[in-house]
Amino acid sequence: MKHDPDRPRRRGIYLLPNLFTTAALFAGFYAIVAAMKGHFDPAATAIFIAMLLDGLDGRVARMTNTQSDFGAEYDSLADMVSFGLAPSLVMYQWVLSDLGKLGWLAAFIYTAGAALRLARFNTQVGTADKRYFQGLASPAAAAIVVGLVWVGETLALSGHSVTVFAFGLTILAGLLMVSNVRYHSFKGFNFKEKVPFITILVAVLVFVLVSTNPPVVLFSVFFIYALSGPVLTLWELRKRRSRRKHGHGEEEKKPTDESDDLENP
Repeated sequence: MKHDPDRPRRRGIYLLPNLFTTAALFAGFYAIVAAMKGHFDPAATAIFIAMLLDGLDGRVARMTNTQSDFGAEYDSLADMVSFGLAPSLVMYQWVLSDLGKLGWLAAFIYTAGAALRLARFNTQVGTADKRYFQGLASPAAAAIVVGLVWVGETLALSGHSVTVFAFGLTILAGLLMVSNVRYHSFKGFNFKEKVPFITILVAVLVFVLVSTNPPVVLFSVFFIYALSGPVLTLWELRKRRSRRKHGHGEEEKKPTDESDDLENP
C-alpha cells in the first residue's frame, strides 16, 4: 500500500484496503506451503496473485480515502512475507536445496535484500523521486525468481545448468533490490484521464500475449525490466559525463579566445 507522503495519515484500522493486504499475505503464505509439498506451479501462481493484490490495496485506500499508518505498516510486513520469504523458499525447495549450504545462503541473500529494500523504501517515502525506484522493487524481484520456477516446471527443465542459473539469478535479484540502480516506477500514468483508442487495443493485445504462455511471457517481461535498470543508469551516467566533458571544453576554450583577442585587437 503506497501512500501519498503529503497527505496526513490517520490512526485506526480500515477494513477494505486491509482485506486486500491480508489476501496478499495469504497468497504468499500459501506459496510457501505449496512449495513444501512440491507443488511449484500453484506456488508461483500464488505469488503473482499476491503482486496483483498488493497493487490494488494502495489504490483502494486512496480511492476510498482510507489511508492509515496501520495500513502502511501492515502492507510492509505482508510484502516481506509475499515477496521476501516466499520467493526465496520456493526457489530453495525447487533447486537450491541441491547445492547444500550455498543454496540456502543464496536464498538468504535474496531474503535479506528484500528486507533491506523495504526498510529503505519506508524511510525515503517523503524524499524519493516518485518517478523512479531506487533499487529493484521487491514484487518485481519476486516475479523474476518465481517466474523462473514457473517456467522450469512448465517446460520440465532440470539439470546442473538450471540449478546454477537459478543460484545466480536469486543472488542477482537480491543485490539489485539493495543497489542504487534506478528503475521507472510507472507512477506517472493517470488511469482517470482519457486515452486514445489505440491504448485500449494495445491493452487487449497485451492480455492476449500473456494468455498464450503466462510463465514464459511474465518471466521475460520482468527479466527485461530488471535489466532496464542497469541500462538506464549507465545511460544517464554516460550523459552526465558527456555534459561535464562538454562543459569543461567550453571553459578551457574561453581563456584561449580572450588571449587571441588581446594579441590581435
